Amino acid sequence: MELNEREEIEIEEIENDEEDGFVPGNLMESRTSQLDDVLNEKLEHAFHQPTSQFVLHDIVKIASEHDPIDLAYAVTRLPPQARIVVYENLPDLNAKIIFMANTGSNTRSAIFPLLSDHEIKTLLERMPPDEAAWLLDDMSDRRLRRVLEILEPKKGTRIRELYKHDRHSAGRLMTNEFFAFHMNTTIGEVATAIRDNPGIDLTRRIFVLNDEDELIGFVPERNMIVNAPYVPLKQVMRPVLHQIHADTSRDEVVDLVERYKIPALPVVDDEQKLTGVITYERVVEAMEDIADETIASIAGTAEDLSEHEAILKRFFWRAPWLIVTLGAGLVTAAALSYFKNRDWFNFVALFVPLIAGMSGNVGIQCSTIMVRGMSTGEMSYGTRRKAVFSELSIGLLIGIVFGCLCGIFVYILNILEIHYLGSEPLVLGLIVSFGLFGACLMATFLGTLSPFFFARFRIDPAVASGPIVTAFNDVLSTLMYIFIAKMISSFFLVG
Repeated sequence: MELNEREEIEIEEIENDEEDGFVPGNLMESRTSQLDDVLNEKLEHAFHQPTSQFVLHDIVKIASEHDPIDLAYAVTRLPPQARIVVYENLPDLNAKIIFMANTGSNTRSAIFPLLSDHEIKTLLERMPPDEAAWLLDDMSDRRLRRVLEILEPKKGTRIRELYKHDRHSAGRLMTNEFFAFHMNTTIGEVATAIRDNPGIDLTRRIFVLNDEDELIGFVPERNMIVNAPYVPLKQVMRPVLHQIHADTSRDEVVDLVERYKIPALPVVDDEQKLTGVITYERVVEAMEDIADETIASIAGTAEDLSEHEAILKRFFWRAPWLIVTLGAGLVTAAALSYFKNRDWFNFVALFVPLIAGMSGNVGIQCSTIMVRGMSTGEMSYGTRRKAVFSELSIGLLIGIVFGCLCGIFVYILNILEIHYLGSEPLVLGLIVSFGLFGACLMATFLGTLSPFFFARFRIDPAVASGPIVTAFNDVLSTLMYIFIAKMISSFFLVG
């Protein structure tokens, strides 16, 4: 792959930094991100040439010089109608397969309608079945049925078997092309079978079956090299300690592989027959998808973090989440306006931003800790009571410590008339102190228990850290503060 002078200079600077032990503090300064920027600039320049002849010439040159994986990421910044141009000018079918396997769902949805059924058929038949099954999600139902009908029967059957599973299940992560042999098969015979099937990717484990075709063990790929060809698999195999069913959730698969570092996880049916294998690479991809979805949920948006869409479309992705925040803000404003004519409320209102800010941060901290524990598997069903009690204790301690500190600080400022608000300093200090304590306690309860509430109704617990719970927290903590302020003011006959 050739690089122009500018790219070579930039890459050389990055390599020199790496040799000097310099690691950029900004994540946006990574080598891949800089290469993406350079490639994106070249593509945008090519699509803005005055004549179509220059456009086509430049696109062909870019498509032939750059890795199709880099192009798959770069085209997400282009308009949908421009992405098909890059795809059509890739040098060969293999490059097109790599491009389609690595690009985003929106790009595939933009390209598929412009391809013939025969072209899609060719792509799918040259792909591993598990990757082909993922591509089917980006087609219309009618197009999907037409393509499946013309696929080569054996390949089509394998793809259908995977596609029937839920998108977030082990069945969609696994591949049903793998190497599994009877326990009496010799290493030499296995090696011959592997050489005769170059289209099947070799996982890091060769699986072993008994007379009933049940899974009984596996042979690491290293044992295939260090042992003699005449040795049967049963003499060098190891027991399978972890296996799952096709309907196992994606999150459970990730937890299992991450904990035990399993390079190839077998998927079996109810009769212990091996139906598929999940490779470590597919699990890494699933982890990336889960991370993107979690970040989006916490941020309060349904945006695809890997895509660059129109501003209006991104607005509609975010707007529904913010409606709840808007409603909560109006409720808070209505509550504040209701007490606006009360004498005691004149100085109480000044501390509402402080109360909302502190309680908001406390609630986010609690919910984030709980969501992280639930998603990483650190918190089990048996330990959740202890985790909840721990978070409530920390919230109680935070409310007491910061409530006292804030109350004392306000008291000192007013008694010294540095920040005098026209009220009894002791009363004002007590109001702020107990108000902050009550708001923090309310935020702790909401932030700690809300993830379990969402999880019970099969809603992503990450939503608990998003705008929905944040909005409820602002309303409840403000109302708690006003309630405490009114009680203390009435007790001391203030206003």
